Amino acid sequence: MSHLNEKIDAIEEISNLEALQFFQTQPHACSYLKNQTASTVFLNPKQSINRPLYSQLSEYGFRRSGDHIYKPLCENCNACIPMRIPVALFKQSRSQKRTWNRNRDITVSTVDSINIDEHYQLYEWYIRKRHHDGDMYPPSREQFQNFLANKWHSTCYYEFRVDGELIATSVSDIMDNGISAVYTYYSPIEDKRSLGKYVILFLINEAKRLHLDSIYLGYWIKNSNKMNYKSDYRPLEIQSGNHWVLVN
Repeated sequence: MSHLNEKIDAIEEISNLEALQFFQTQPHACSYLKNQTASTVFLNPKQSINRPLYSQLSEYGFRRSGDHIYKPLCENCNACIPMRIPVALFKQSRSQKRTWNRNRDITVSTVDSINIDEHYQLYEWYIRKRHHDGDMYPPSREQFQNFLANKWHSTCYYEFRVDGELIATSVSDIMDNGISAVYTYYSPIEDKRSLGKYVILFLINEAKRLHLDSIYLGYWIKNSNKMNYKSDYRPLEIQSGNHWVLVN
């Protein structure tokens, strides 16, 4: 049996259990690794999705983009490794403590929607300055809405403000088993604050407050500089097969 067939069998185990239907994309250029092709398996868009189903699929390494539930399924590559932080075991490093203390002037609140000019302008600025070489460039209002919103009402939009000014937003899904950090965008001129790192520290505390077990950070790729920050939170768990393995 080929390596790809083994991966498909693992997906089919879920499909048989829940009577779900999955589709697979054609190979395309990888967004993270040069000279690599990628392929994605995704849940039938017509499938009715609720929080328990979404939570269960996250246990198998699935993520969401807009209304789509997906997981990388590449024939010749295993670089995308699902990663999560077990919040009860997490301890801040000295650097993370400094980042936390540096941002004590931030006020955090939640909103029901980010489909307003203030949020889109910050998102557009962030993409143009930080990800102009990625597949999300150039940004558009339609892309912004389709990427970050979903129809099953599990998303919490956290606003981070200083003196009333919006400097960061975390789009996070509240699941039965943890919080999925879907996406964070922030002011490109606030480098000294390390806002991306600060938001993850905030979400860890938020998960503890909500009595949730984990922060799901999506996929970690060893040879991708864009993903290096994810391995700074220890201990962490990575997925091997359909099991989560603790890494100190």
